[in-house]
Amino acid sequence: MSSYIIEGGKRLEGETFVSGSKNASLPIMAATILNKGISKLYNVPKIHDTQMMIEILKRLGCKVKCSKNKVIIDSTNVKNQEIPENLMREMRSSVIFAGALIGCYKKAIFSYPGGCDIGARPIDLHLKGFEKLGIIVQENFGKIICTAEEINGTEINLDFPSVGATENIILVAVLCKGETIIRNAAMEPEIEDLQNFLNRMGAKIEGAGTHVIKIKGVHKLNDVSYNIMPDRIEAGTLLCSAAITGGKIEVKNANAEHIKPIIDKLEEAGCEIKIDKDTINLRAPKRLKAVDIRTMPYPGFPTDMQAIFGAILATASGTSIITENIFENRFKYAEELQRMGAKIKIEGKALIIKGARKLYGAKVKSTDLRGGASLVLAALRAKGKTEIEDIKFILRGYEKLDQKLNSLGANITAVY
Repeated sequence: MSSYIIEGGKRLEGETFVSGSKNASLPIMAATILNKGISKLYNVPKIHDTQMMIEILKRLGCKVKCSKNKVIIDSTNVKNQEIPENLMREMRSSVIFAGALIGCYKKAIFSYPGGCDIGARPIDLHLKGFEKLGIIVQENFGKIICTAEEINGTEINLDFPSVGATENIILVAVLCKGETIIRNAAMEPEIEDLQNFLNRMGAKIEGAGTHVIKIKGVHKLNDVSYNIMPDRIEAGTLLCSAAITGGKIEVKNANAEHIKPIIDKLEEAGCEIKIDKDTINLRAPKRLKAVDIRTMPYPGFPTDMQAIFGAILATASGTSIITENIFENRFKYAEELQRMGAKIKIEGKALIIKGARKLYGAKVKSTDLRGGASLVLAALRAKGKTEIEDIKFILRGYEKLDQKLNSLGANITAVY
């Protein structure tokens, strides 16, 4: 079992950089199937989830070459339209291959996806969207089989602005006949990055970043080179690592526009923040002030940062209330923080945090990606040594997090 050993009590100071976005890379990697040619992707984070996407691409028949953060994908000879079940169980985002396969080959076979256990994340909105486009969806012994003779553009109103459903519908619609309009679409920056990538290929998409996205179907797509956007959740996590230790940090390759709610809450908690082009500077007080947070779909406060703030507010002055409005099972990390001395109480959708002056090193366990990262940040502040087990979850979404934090003055040892 892999783990981090963290010696706490170190004030973080210095400069670091943000890697490419996990949540932008995954749908873009799936979308490379659509051009039946060469896609050169730059700034791809080398993490567990992108490695899983590469493995799926290979199993479908693509040729993939990797060099550091550059990935070259040749999708000329895709022979298989079934996403391997064992890999789908590893990662929820694998379901995004369905839209690309259906859009390109009018067929996809897949099972229900896995990933972090943070609550119900059904794919019914994906399937409803497929059916609206004329795709036949059948289930047989746990496998979902999607087929179509012809795919025609239509208007789709999503019941909820689901990121995955929005992306899957876009991928299906790019090569279909006519125009598709998605209303109540998710507005996340990663969807805008997907639009920009596909348009660079020759697609005709507009409106990503708003609640209405229009896709005019085209006959074919071209070879492409594309640079993945920076990871906004990693940017927020790095800023919070300095905030919880009373430190000072300069974060490069960061887009401040993408993390306005995070910056606002850090300033409300007492941090001084200065923004210059793609660089964010943060200076933290010795002790943060309590703040209240409500997670919302973008452009609201991101659910992916909820656990991170749960950790940094555990030692803030006063009582904070975090309300989770997206996933019902995203407070698992709270019990682990309690082992470290955090005064936390769960009341329904709310987490009530009474800031403690000190946290103490303990043996804790990562339960999901962002919950695991929250334990890392708590351990940075804690007195003594903390052992975090099951860091496989953290490795799913952060590239070299331990190395980046160590370069700022942390003392983290990875044990594999």
